[in-house]
Amino acid sequence: MRASRLLHILLLLQNRGRMTAKMLATELEVAQRTILRDVDALTEAGLPIVVIKGNQGGIELGFNYRTRLTGLAEDEAEALTVLLSQSRQILDCLDMRAAGDRAIAKLVESFPDRVRETVAHTRVRFAFNDLWADEPDVRIAAMAKAVKEQCIVVLRSTEAQRQIIHPMMLCHGPAGWSVVDGKVGGATTALRDWGDINISARHFAS
Repeated sequence: MRASRLLHILLLLQNRGRMTAKMLATELEVAQRTILRDVDALTEAGLPIVVIKGNQGGIELGFNYRTRLTGLAEDEAEALTVLLSQSRQILDCLDMRAAGDRAIAKLVESFPDRVRETVAHTRVRFAFNDLWADEPDVRIAAMAKAVKEQCIVVLRSTEAQRQIIHPMMLCHGPAGWSVVDGKVGGATTALRDWGDINISARHFAS
C-alpha cells in the first residue's frame, strides 16, 4: 500500500509541480505526517525531492525529473478514457472499487500533459449510468476471491443437489454473472443457480 502511495506522490509532483504537504495529503486522503514520512522515504531512495520552506514553499521534484507513459494518439486517449469512465459498479461487485480508483488516478497522472488534457475533456463529454440498480450480490466478490486463489467451491451447499466446482473464470454477459468450472469441460453455472456457496480452504491446480 505504501509503495503505491509513493508512486502516486511522485506522479503528482512531476505533473503539477510544487505542492504543499497539505495538498498532497488532501489528494491522497492521508495525514500530513504520513506525507512527510513518505517524502523522507523518496529522498532516501535517491529521488530528487526538494523541500522548500516558507509561505511560498512546498515539495517539488528537482533536476527536471520526469517519467512518462507516452505514445498514445488523441483518439486512443479518448477511447481509453471512455473505458476508464464506464460504471465502476462492476468493481463494487468484485470488491475492487478502491483499488480501481487508485489505479485510474495513477494511470492518468502518468500521462503527458497533452494526453491528460484530452482525458479531462473526454470525461466531461461522456457519462454512463450504473449497469445494475440493485446492490451487488455478496457472493460475486466471494467467488472472485475463489477464482483468484483457485479455491474449490461448493454451490447450493445447504441443499441435497450440492455441486462441487473448480472456479476457473468469473464472467458477466447479457444473461448476468456465471462461473466456469475448470475441471468439467468448461461447464458454466449462472449466478441464479449458485444458491448458498461455501468457499473451501482446499485449492486446485489450473
